Amino acid sequence: MTDPADAIRPLLRVRQVREFTDEPVPPAVLDAIADAARWSGSSQNKQPWRFITIREAATLRALAEAGPPQTRALTTAQAAIAIVMPEAEGKAVSFAYDEARAAERILIAATMLDLGAGISWIIGDVRPKVAALLHLPEDRFVRTIVSIGHPSDAARRPKSPRGAARLPREETVLSERWPD
Repeated sequence: MTDPADAIRPLLRVRQVREFTDEPVPPAVLDAIADAARWSGSSQNKQPWRFITIREAATLRALAEAGPPQTRALTTAQAAIAIVMPEAEGKAVSFAYDEARAAERILIAATMLDLGAGISWIIGDVRPKVAALLHLPEDRFVRTIVSIGHPSDAARRPKSPRGAARLPREETVLSERWPD
């Protein structure tokens, strides 16, 4: 049997990347990442999201300018996937959960394809600008755009000393119940 720690090591390598080179992301690669997102699970299999793949530099830069600092990764991204969600009364929490699952899948798929990806959070007052740029109908909005590209050298460097990127296991993983 494979060592469980070795088997999940690729998941532990997934990280946010917010600075990219100018090397393009091939269309087939972006399509594969979008397919990974669309195969994400969703509550009651509603599949509420729709995905807009973006490769046009002018659109990427306009999105970057729409809501800094949260959108800064779109400044150098060579591609992105906007997760479009429906306005749905009573479904906000479950749909947000579904959206987050899809976003994480995009990060994982990009990492598996030796790319980087970073989540840009579209805050409330920026959403109308993004909706206009992406020609969304009134009953749809974007809260998450995932930037995709080849990580720059700076982005590939560790941000923390080895072993310091996460709180210690004994502080975060409990057994059976909350300690007394």
